Amino acid sequence: MDEDSTPARHSLGFRGTFEVGMALFSMFFGAGNLIIAPLLGVQSGPHALAATLGYLVSGVGLPIAAIIALAHAGTAENLLSRIGRRFSRLFTILVYLAIGPALAIPRTASTSFEMAKPLLEGGGSAAVRFAFSAIFFAFALALALRPARIVRLMGKVTGPLLIGLLVLMVLAQILAPAASPLEAAEGAYREAPAVAGFIEGYQTLDLLASFAFGVVVTGSIRSRGIADHKDQAAQVARSGIVAGLLMAAVYGALSYLGCRMGTVLPDAANGAEVLSASADVHFGHAGTLLVAAIFLIACFNVCTGLISSIAQYFSTTFPKLSFRAWAILIAAISCLLSNAGLTAILAFSVPLLMALYPMGICAVAMGLIPGSDSHPLIWRAAMAAIGIQSAASAIRDAICPGLFLPTDMLPASSLGLGWIVPGIASAAAGALATAIRRRVFPAG
Repeated sequence: MDEDSTPARHSLGFRGTFEVGMALFSMFFGAGNLIIAPLLGVQSGPHALAATLGYLVSGVGLPIAAIIALAHAGTAENLLSRIGRRFSRLFTILVYLAIGPALAIPRTASTSFEMAKPLLEGGGSAAVRFAFSAIFFAFALALALRPARIVRLMGKVTGPLLIGLLVLMVLAQILAPAASPLEAAEGAYREAPAVAGFIEGYQTLDLLASFAFGVVVTGSIRSRGIADHKDQAAQVARSGIVAGLLMAAVYGALSYLGCRMGTVLPDAANGAEVLSASADVHFGHAGTLLVAAIFLIACFNVCTGLISSIAQYFSTTFPKLSFRAWAILIAAISCLLSNAGLTAILAFSVPLLMALYPMGICAVAMGLIPGSDSHPLIWRAAMAAIGIQSAASAIRDAICPGLFLPTDMLPASSLGLGWIVPGIASAAAGALATAIRRRVFPAG
């Protein structure tokens, strides 16, 4: 049936809501989501619960809140235009590049290759890496060029398959724990486990990915006959809650898995190592194949969703290239960058995320607070202060780690949250300036 002839509906019902929620979960749940929670479980040891709760706030709560905010605003640029059209365009482009060809998309192929390498003959060679990434992106591009099929495929096939494989992994750990948690937490988890977990949630990229996935999900809901904007936003919220519950359950399970591997891998460098070791303990050589399948499915889901949604944005913003041309270009660039290797990509990611994430959190708050569009000065002041502080810290960490900055004296700056006080103070100053202006110039 043609989209225009689909009967108007107000909701998708339970089955449709769950299907879209499962698809949204599949889009979010990629490389970072798999490798962070297990390592968090190992390193937080006796504080695993607090660390996991902090991680759920930034890794689940913020992305779902962003999806809902974007459903009401329509697009990321509409949401950010309350601050200014130029800022809206620039920030949206930076976000799409970060979650696209500059970082997140190449990471999907690199992570998949690292997990599949033991199964590939000559897996250590550059030629094998390139061949793997070329095949990976060829299949992802083929599906991304058909955005109407993405939600249905992920909701009915790849999403449930991924969850089934993860359940198998975690269930084995529950029934036969490999080891015990560490007696003492490591690093930042010793002093402030919840805050450390919150910061680790940045690495999922899901808050930034929401700016892209919200468009895909809303478009899918619209194609199913829900035409009214309010009904679309309500349906996105319902499906977002489903995705959030699934993500929270899986993160909690993976954190538990990592926690029970503490004394086996006390010096684990990444979560992929933890998952591989757990699979090897419980399934032997078959565990390598199991973990490779989990990573491949998860990363392929995210890669496909990102190529499609980012190509849609750039083809609308810069229409000289078609959607198909943008999708091919994004896939090609990502394929080349993925051959730099996972370590190089992850090293580049942290400063970029520390600069963009606080501003993304501010944008989500702006989109969820009723009437925020009538108080632009408040949000402009808050975003400016947060942007300056987070960008300065990120540039320092990337170029000259250890260099003292005046912003280091801000409360919670040592925890990576130095942007909170400037943001709140600037928002209060903006509110005061707005009140004074309206009292002095009531007609304005």
